[in-house]
Amino acid sequence: MPYERNRLLALLLNFIPGLGHLYWGKKGRGITYPILFFGGILFGLVVAMAADSGEMAMFTLVASIILWLISMFDLLITMLRESPEERAYREHVRQMTGEGRESEKFFTILLSFVPGLGHFQLGLMQRGLSFLIAFFGLITMMFFVSGLTHDSVFLLFLGLLPIIWLYSMFDAVQLVNRKLAGEPLVDRTPFDDWEAGRIEGRRSKVLATLLSAFPGAGQMYLGLQKRGLQMMVLFLGSFYIIDVFRLSVFLFILPIIWFYCFFDGLQQTSRYGILPMEDQPLLETRGEYQHWLGIALILLGIYFVGMELIIPVLDANFPELHIYYRIEKYLRPTIVAVLLIGGGIKLLARPKRRDVFWSDEEI
Repeated sequence: MPYERNRLLALLLNFIPGLGHLYWGKKGRGITYPILFFGGILFGLVVAMAADSGEMAMFTLVASIILWLISMFDLLITMLRESPEERAYREHVRQMTGEGRESEKFFTILLSFVPGLGHFQLGLMQRGLSFLIAFFGLITMMFFVSGLTHDSVFLLFLGLLPIIWLYSMFDAVQLVNRKLAGEPLVDRTPFDDWEAGRIEGRRSKVLATLLSAFPGAGQMYLGLQKRGLQMMVLFLGSFYIIDVFRLSVFLFILPIIWFYCFFDGLQQTSRYGILPMEDQPLLETRGEYQHWLGIALILLGIYFVGMELIIPVLDANFPELHIYYRIEKYLRPTIVAVLLIGGGIKLLARPKRRDVFWSDEEI
């Protein structure tokens, strides 16, 4: 049986094309890739300098990147083809020696800052490769499509990158904890988990995590309807109120709400199937909160109808009064100031909650 090889070390060595293949025992590829890579760069640069051609230099750079990617994917595919006997031997050696057990969690979390590398550290090649391709493939595809169409709107999809990054790290931390607890790990892609959950009638944790990127959607998917709906209303309502009242100074609230809802979705997802799920709303909608919420909705409705329907008509018929300008300049800041001051006074004047309550029947 060959000596134990470290997959992560092979991957890191292959950042210089061919070294990873040599370490893995593929001498032919280990010699061919560096000759093609460095020889091609040298030849291309010599030709570009002789012809004074910038296009030739750019072609050499692109060809080198493509060859580097081919070398990396070739190594990954080679490592994925490990036989069951070799995999069992590797795990047996690791369990018998007990080496790296204390530092494995640290290195897994550290490597997880690059999506997929933490999974490689755990020996989950297919799962790590899925995250690696999803992350860097999205970057490559969006820049390619934007350059091809000359439309930067496609770059908006790069907003998915933080979601993939956070989920990859969260997944790697969960898996290393399960491994250290003695639970066997199965190397399968997140899509395999999704399909397995669908067949077994369970909700997919992968889909729940992805839906958590939109506040409240992940909670509603897991069956927490009240909690999810309140989070969705809180996030979208904050957008509407800040836009209507021009409260740009409070824009910092939006990312705070988003991060709270997203990490709450991750927490609820991690509990699903392990702990009982309780649909606990952020605020109880009965009693005082329901009363004030109803008043706020009525006032917002009146304000919206007035500003969108009534005020434009009056401004068109009586332009000399400058009604819309006066409302924008004086009335709107006054309303915002009154609401903020009134809300603060209400919170300060609220009596402390008593520790003991008596019902009417007890009295």
